[in-house]
Amino acid sequence: MSNVCEETIFNSIFKDNSKTVFNYIYYKFGNEERANDAVQEAFVKLWENCTKVSPEKAKAYLYTVANNMYLNVIKADKVRLKYADKHSNSITQESPEYVLEEKQFQKKLDDALNALPENQRTTFLLNRIDGKKYTEIAEMEGVSVKAIEKRMHLALKTLREKIDGI
Repeated sequence: MSNVCEETIFNSIFKDNSKTVFNYIYYKFGNEERANDAVQEAFVKLWENCTKVSPEKAKAYLYTVANNMYLNVIKADKVRLKYADKHSNSITQESPEYVLEEKQFQKKLDDALNALPENQRTTFLLNRIDGKKYTEIAEMEGVSVKAIEKRMHLALKTLREKIDGI
């Protein structure tokens, strides 16, 4: 019988899940350092409890530990998602008007995303940025697929209202 305490199994779980757990928590924290801490803490706890967690339950365990860490941090200080400007100040070949319009649109989008309730924002980003299916998001969040569908519908409706052209 396989065991999470076996290095190859643990490494496989890490390889398969560390990036998605990171993205999941990053979208909640809006802070790369804290997301890295949460992922690291989740894997440390998995290793410490490797005899108690079956390989089949490891993924759910990681999300639960990382999410609980997130909730504890939120209790201490209410963190709002902030996005880093994805555009560096490098030289572009676009016209100044295009660059200005793009920056204005990016600000509108960031503001609209930041205004979404945390569960809608997380669902939207996991689906649209990470390409996660509703069933995967439902599993991560511990809710039904119907709840994810409703969150996504509400997020899209709000974004359409706030941003012209979406």
